[in-house]
Amino acid sequence: MPSLFRFLFVVGIIGGLSYAAVFALANFVPFKPREIVQTIPPDKFVKQPH
Repeated sequence: MPSLFRFLFVVGIIGGLSYAAVFALANFVPFKPREIVQTIPPDKFVKQPH
């Protein structure tokens, strides 16, 4: 049984560190919104007959 507790403890620590990393990235890295423009050729709008 101690090996199960040790495994769960290690998995919990890894999960906590992962959560902390995602939280830090979400809150401390500045978000810069920008506009994305992508040209779509007109033939993509017309259905092609099979």
